Amino acid sequence: MLARIKEFLGMEAKPKEEASQQEVEKVAEEEKAKPRIGYIHLSGCTGDAMSLTENYDILAPLLTEMVDIVYGQTLADVWWDDENPMPEMDLALVEGSVCLQDEHSMKELLEVREKAGLVVAFGSCAATGCFTRYSRGGQQANPRHESFVPVADVVKVDLAMPGCPPSPEIIAKTVVAVINGDMDYLQPMMDLVGYTEACGCDLQLKVVNQALCIGCGTCAMSCPTRAVGMTDGRPELNEDRCVKCGICYTQCPRSWWPAERINMDLGL
Repeated sequence: MLARIKEFLGMEAKPKEEASQQEVEKVAEEEKAKPRIGYIHLSGCTGDAMSLTENYDILAPLLTEMVDIVYGQTLADVWWDDENPMPEMDLALVEGSVCLQDEHSMKELLEVREKAGLVVAFGSCAATGCFTRYSRGGQQANPRHESFVPVADVVKVDLAMPGCPPSPEIIAKTVVAVINGDMDYLQPMMDLVGYTEACGCDLQLKVVNQALCIGCGTCAMSCPTRAVGMTDGRPELNEDRCVKCGICYTQCPRSWWPAERINMDLGL
């Protein structure tokens, strides 16, 4: 902060005592303005967090210089309990689905909703439940853990970030949009919040059958299990490989068609 104050005031040009308190407070306030980000891990494989921790070039300056990571079990050595209250956050990335029998996870998620300005369902398990929807319980570690639902089934979610895991690019764009206050840019992910039931057949029903498919192959490239292939320029689903993550549909450029925004821009 001292370096920023010196830079702003031009300390080489005028003595420190000439700097007004108002100028100093302005710089100090700007220094505090960095978005405060938290990362919460519920029921999942932690694969989504790898998109944050693999030190991709696009994320390195973003996470180390442009934001403050104030809470998280993986990204920061900051834990929440009765003696250390969860801090206020501008953006909370919630990974994994919610186990309804896990009292700690339920309590943590409710607390996150109170503390965070924006709650993001981070990855397909958080957004749609993904393969955890098919859990039947009986696991050796916690046999009573049997019911897993998307985050939006328990608390209000502001954005759904697709991916299994989400790409570094979509993470960076989301954080930059929050920094710049450009919420219009995030409208597609706002629209995906209510989309909590996923299947590869959505491509056929909602895109191909509606004559919207352009044959770009984004769905096939995004599928983590290679359940989607391209035949004659159109997606074809292998149902045995599909894990119901929903990424093929949410990544399709034709799954979000902002008719109202287009008509508004055209003056219609």
